[in-house]
Amino acid sequence: MNHFPTPQERRALGRARRKQLARQEHSQWKPESRRRGPLDLMQESMRGRVPQLVTLKYERMLESPFGYFRGAVPVMAADLSTLPNTGIVNQICGDAHVRNLGAFAAPDGRLVFDINDFDETTRAPFEWDLKRLATSLTLAGRAQLAKKSACEAAVLAFIQRYRTFIDTFARMPVTEMARYQVHRLQRIAPVSKALLKAERATPVHNLEQLTTPPNAPADKRRFKDQKPLLTRVNAAQRRAVLASLVEYNQALQPERRHFLAQYYPIDVAFKVVGTGSVGLRDYVVYFEGNGPGDPLFLQIKEQPGSAYAPYTVPDSSSTHEGQRVVNGQRAMQFQSDPFLGWTTIANRQYEVRQLNDHKGSIEIEDLAGEGLVEYAEICGELLARGHARSGDPCVLAGYIGNGKRFAEAITAFADAYADQTEKDWEELKVARKVPVKKRAPVKPNKPAKKQAKKTVPAATIGLTKKQSNPQASKSAT
Repeated sequence: MNHFPTPQERRALGRARRKQLARQEHSQWKPESRRRGPLDLMQESMRGRVPQLVTLKYERMLESPFGYFRGAVPVMAADLSTLPNTGIVNQICGDAHVRNLGAFAAPDGRLVFDINDFDETTRAPFEWDLKRLATSLTLAGRAQLAKKSACEAAVLAFIQRYRTFIDTFARMPVTEMARYQVHRLQRIAPVSKALLKAERATPVHNLEQLTTPPNAPADKRRFKDQKPLLTRVNAAQRRAVLASLVEYNQALQPERRHFLAQYYPIDVAFKVVGTGSVGLRDYVVYFEGNGPGDPLFLQIKEQPGSAYAPYTVPDSSSTHEGQRVVNGQRAMQFQSDPFLGWTTIANRQYEVRQLNDHKGSIEIEDLAGEGLVEYAEICGELLARGHARSGDPCVLAGYIGNGKRFAEAITAFADAYADQTEKDWEELKVARKVPVKKRAPVKPNKPAKKQAKKTVPAATIGLTKKQSNPQASKSAT
């Protein structure tokens, strides 16, 4: 008879992983451990993208360090792979940052707030999600001119809330954990604003925003031409996109195929979205159901593969990149888009989902002041739920423990890696020949104050017996 490990034995497995990587060692970041420069990695990630849109992607990355961070997942994926890891493999979001959580409509019509972008999802060491989200909190705080202590408080709150809820989920009946809902959302100012946006983002609102009225009573609405962000496709592209709906239909559950069959396609356009996805092929299809007042918009989004793929073991259950995204999303989310699926167009693989159906995200400006810590706590709770749903919370709880060592180490890493991100952003500006604003000359009678030279701090704990291993995650269990 097979032996099924008890919760206590699974916690012990987690504690044993501390021998592979002590909790305090998560603080380390050493730029010299890089095997490739960030500019090379970014250039490589542009291969296969629409050439005319590559410049736009760089422009969005150049807007701020946080904008760079959003678009530079390949850089951080490569950097994380050089660090020792726990070997505790989980489904990860892969691009966990403060703006990749948002509000959207659940299948029953209620608004929920959860992680909502899974382009980079894969199975990898669980801490990679924590380090990316923690760094994003630090960069978001810096963007609002928050003090270092405020940024550190936010990251500590995020990790401590994650630790608390992982422990809570480890003690719950599995079915209760799977359907656990996060409360208090309306009382958190940044989340409340996102939910309010989501209430307004109805399909009818999208109809007004994205399409033009018909020229004659017998005509239908058509997509607007707002180049380069929204462009109607030619006849051949339209046929290819609509033909892909046959494969997509098979990815849906039977009752949802029935719902989709009651809509018919009206028009197709090419749309530019996000920062990391700019340059990838992204189509939107406008459907009508019970008349012009019943629009449905589907987004068909190219998925070239996770940026973490070179550093992880391939998941044999997802041979299609669109399916990889859908499976990861369903594993981690409490409720998912009822029209979630995948398809293929001209040998390129795509995820399919609704476009902006009651969706709303936070803005960086919403994280000023107390909003940063409040939002950080919600991030910790939601990420803990996603990891508990798709992994083993007992093992995670055993590794993290009850103290502050893990939280303090992740906080130190986030500060160091945020410094590195700012340095990489400056390097990109030089490479893209962005003009540098000249400082006003200092008047002789008002000598300038000396300023401390800004440096990129080295990791608080260096590599010791556990040297960087690019294949470390591949041997993780």
